[in-house]
Amino acid sequence: MQEWSQYAEKLAFFINPQTFPVAVTFLDDESGIPPSAKRPLDKFQVPMAPCQGASMARRYGWTVGFGPRDVGCAIAAHTHGWKKVTHEAAAADSFVRLAYAKDEEAARTIVNEFRCLDPNPDRAVVYAPLARVKLEPDVVLIYVNPAQLMRLIHGITYHTGHPIGGSFSGRASSCTEGVVAAYLDNTFKVVVPGNGDRVWAACQDHEMVMALPAPKFPVVIEGLEKSHQRGIRYPIPTFMKYRPEVAFSMPLSDIFDPQPQ
Repeated sequence: MQEWSQYAEKLAFFINPQTFPVAVTFLDDESGIPPSAKRPLDKFQVPMAPCQGASMARRYGWTVGFGPRDVGCAIAAHTHGWKKVTHEAAAADSFVRLAYAKDEEAARTIVNEFRCLDPNPDRAVVYAPLARVKLEPDVVLIYVNPAQLMRLIHGITYHTGHPIGGSFSGRASSCTEGVVAAYLDNTFKVVVPGNGDRVWAACQDHEMVMALPAPKFPVVIEGLEKSHQRGIRYPIPTFMKYRPEVAFSMPLSDIFDPQPQ
């Protein structure tokens, strides 16, 4: 997977994310999970949320594989097609009890608006650092600050000029509004990390997420490269060619000169 390793190197150069970009790969069953991958139930003796797997990949550099038995998040189990919601009223009631919704009508809207993969109780998902990926990724997750996100958007819009949109709910964000939606729509998704990302996956206050469909990744890299060559860069090269003043009136170079009384 030398190609993806090279893309990871270019991302590190152009936007320098604080943590590793994460390659996400969907598999029809667990047989394709690399033997070296860490499985939550086997490795840690507990089921976990997929956002935790993504966090381990981006922070620790681990490859983490999820099958249906590894999943400890009902929302992700539903949106990834492992265990679809069968009692909508009970699911809606949970969002009312958690104060994510005013009433049952609003809560049912939450449940019905989730982007979901087709049901497949055998599906597996693998999270790996992009630079060390062993499987062809379907989606790449990049955790960035707002300035880095701006540069990614520059890379995305370089060829067409069209802005990108998003869907923001503060729930099931990186896993569903990000990974699942980018995969289903084959489009770029800006993600505001949700409460689960922050509570269980250690996402920080300054972080945003970009979910990129892997087939479109070369386009983004080219856009970043071309704009970088013209001086649109990260870290942002702030304008410095001016004479500094004190109190908007006195040149800094003159502060030791005698001043009129």
